Amino acid sequence: MTPTSQRRFRPRPLGRTGIHVLPLGIGTNKWRRADRGAVLETYRTIHDAGPCMIDTAEIYFSERVVGDCLRAGPTRAVIASKFLPFPGRTSPRRLMSALDGSLARLGLKTIDLYYVHYPLPLIDVRVFAEGLVEAVKSGKARAVGVANFNADQMRRIADHLARAGVPLAANQVNYSLLRRAAETNGVLEACCELDVALVAYFPLASGRLTQPSDSMGTKALLTCLADIARAHDASISQVALNWLLARDSHVIPIPGATKPHHARANLDALGWRLSETEFDAIDRASAKSGT
Repeated sequence: MTPTSQRRFRPRPLGRTGIHVLPLGIGTNKWRRADRGAVLETYRTIHDAGPCMIDTAEIYFSERVVGDCLRAGPTRAVIASKFLPFPGRTSPRRLMSALDGSLARLGLKTIDLYYVHYPLPLIDVRVFAEGLVEAVKSGKARAVGVANFNADQMRRIADHLARAGVPLAANQVNYSLLRRAAETNGVLEACCELDVALVAYFPLASGRLTQPSDSMGTKALLTCLADIARAHDASISQVALNWLLARDSHVIPIPGATKPHHARANLDALGWRLSETEFDAIDRASAKSGT
């Protein structure tokens, strides 16, 4: 798939939920340790940009920090958090209890998007579906999703949810130019087929796609990104994000940012598009570097 002719990326739907978000969100797994003043300014930066998805989770221990930002004033942000299952903590009752805890820490009565953070090998996805349905039916979650589910697990839980009239909003997976497994393992295909958002965490490969490197495994890709970045007066990371945004309209990257200038730089990736020639050049270079 190649970029379209439209210049600016438009808001994207979270599946068939009726919720639309900026095509690029923000991850908060480092907010707990970051300077609180800088985090608040980062939050204000993304708030000013529009309905940006703020992604957190109970395991990140950043929900209270996000909640402090939300309490600072009205927000247009779309808030997402996650339930962490483990053996003995999988039932709908446990999920709802965890959701109540997240809502309390965030200072919300309803969360926009609530995920199951991981599948468990010996637990039928139907168990998670029952909890997610209850989250929506109770009015405590507007939409529900999964994270790190493979294509088969995703299809099965989507089917269980659909029987209760609840759409699957998103599957959050590790996806970047250096980790493109979602394109070959069926996850991206399933997202397109089911009309589910693919929320991409680590879209900059934990910083490996932010600056030139002499690493033999990434040198060709980073050189390609740097050349294109110069042509657009952009950064390497903006080009990497732009490629993901152009890859498919179901993809919503959520790079982390703990400082306002980082958030602004990420959001600037929404204002322009790669040419087809540039997109294809990155695609070829990435194929030699990624997994």
